[in-house]
Amino acid sequence: MSGRLVLAGNVIADLVIEVPALPERGGDVIGTRTELTAGGGFNTLVAARRLGTEAVFAGLHGTGPYGDLVREALAAEHIGVLLPARTDGDTGFTVALVDGGGERTFVTSFGVDAELTQADVDAVTARLRPGDVVQLSGYGLVMPVNGPLLARFAAGLPKDITVCFDPAPLVADIPGTVLAPVLARTDWLSGNAREARLMTGHDDPRAAAVALRELLAPGAGVLVRADKDGCWLAAPGQAPRHVPGFPVEAVDSNGAGDAHVGAFLALLGQGHEPLTAARGANAAAAYAVGRRGPATAPDRTQLAAFLGGDPLAEPLFGATDR
Repeated sequence: MSGRLVLAGNVIADLVIEVPALPERGGDVIGTRTELTAGGGFNTLVAARRLGTEAVFAGLHGTGPYGDLVREALAAEHIGVLLPARTDGDTGFTVALVDGGGERTFVTSFGVDAELTQADVDAVTARLRPGDVVQLSGYGLVMPVNGPLLARFAAGLPKDITVCFDPAPLVADIPGTVLAPVLARTDWLSGNAREARLMTGHDDPRAAAVALRELLAPGAGVLVRADKDGCWLAAPGQAPRHVPGFPVEAVDSNGAGDAHVGAFLALLGQGHEPLTAARGANAAAAYAVGRRGPATAPDRTQLAAFLGGDPLAEPLFGATDR
């Protein structure tokens, strides 16, 4: 792995509302803070780009206030765009409710990002390079139009492309005919403990990591993210092991999983062993949850400062970023 991170998924608008607690059904609650930002796969691209990996967006984006917001945010982070803007509608959005404990709950409404065509897929395929890492999300696979197209896209990718799959919260709703070919082509699967449980039936993250790896082709690897407890890493050919997290006070967990995925892929692509990349991803996610906003992944200097005297800083950065 030494190429770009290519997101074959969605970058949409995030309407983030902080609330003391979620309301009961039929109830109401007063938000304490509101912010409109780019979200979805944007957070994964940002995490990789800030750690020095080239990142490009290979999904759909519309014409309207949300599409404009997405393109401006991508440009500000020096993230390229492979497909032109659609003129027949706007980009979709997510309402993210962040409660007093930092946990987030989502409601998503898709726009033109849910209307992929075969011509779009062909255009993206033609612009891939050997060594690229293609990131797929369950959000894309669950869409009735996009899912089958993305499944065929993934199944046809050559072996010199690395495929990473993030199941996302709606994984249980992905049709088996769409999910199966993606899993068969996945090189790395990274999901949180809830998603791993939905896919395997195992509450224990270690057992879930073992079961997930059995769903993939030989030689694939699995990460099960466990929030403050770090993650479980089932690297190819190795027994699953727990990778401890970094204790921080959680302020906003929105985008933390995306930060973990982006950082892991960036560090892996820069030549680090999976265990080192997983520890670095844990640190990047911990940094992100300690700050408000969905795209709070650290750059190299910030991550090095966060690690301080931790032994991980030396293999990741040496003396160049410290």
